[in-house]
Amino acid sequence: MARIVDLTRKTSETDISLTLNLDGSGRAEIDSGIGFLDHMLTALTRHALFDLKVKAVGDLHIDFHHTTEDIGIVLGQAIAKALGDKAGITRFGHAVIPMDEALAEAAIDISGRAHCAWSVEFARPKIGEMDTELFEEFFRALAGNALITLHIRQLAGTNAHHVAEACFKATARALRQAVTLDPRLGGAVPSTKGTL
Repeated sequence: MARIVDLTRKTSETDISLTLNLDGSGRAEIDSGIGFLDHMLTALTRHALFDLKVKAVGDLHIDFHHTTEDIGIVLGQAIAKALGDKAGITRFGHAVIPMDEALAEAAIDISGRAHCAWSVEFARPKIGEMDTELFEEFFRALAGNALITLHIRQLAGTNAHHVAEACFKATARALRQAVTLDPRLGGAVPSTKGTL
């Protein structure tokens, strides 16, 4: 069964269209209007082995907050929809990823319960034109709408670019593991409750 989803979200602040294939090959076509966010979403797509297309038009003349958060919302919704009843998935994922001096850890439970624990500090307030505080907003929106438990921890690092990239790549690898179909489950939902 193909796990491919097309979604759109239009508000007075943003207009977003997104296509997600959980079983892709890492192909990304990202145009958010925010260069560094495009770079991070491309890295996430590549290392999760998703295929992802994002076209976002937002109120960037105000700031990047609405666009960043809303992309997180739509991507989270797409992940939840693509997973359906979550039958046969591995469910849990974990990765520790280095990026030069930076080291980030991500752990995921596709639990049906939305939670994001963020333990990351940036040495500067911006990377390029993007506020570093927006990365937390993105991941909170992603976890909240995908209905997953997501923990991201910075274990080392001082370069803001490296820290952010390690966080995205760690999350990507953890997602890749968690959404993978486990043949040993025989299509069962990975929960003693029988549902997630």
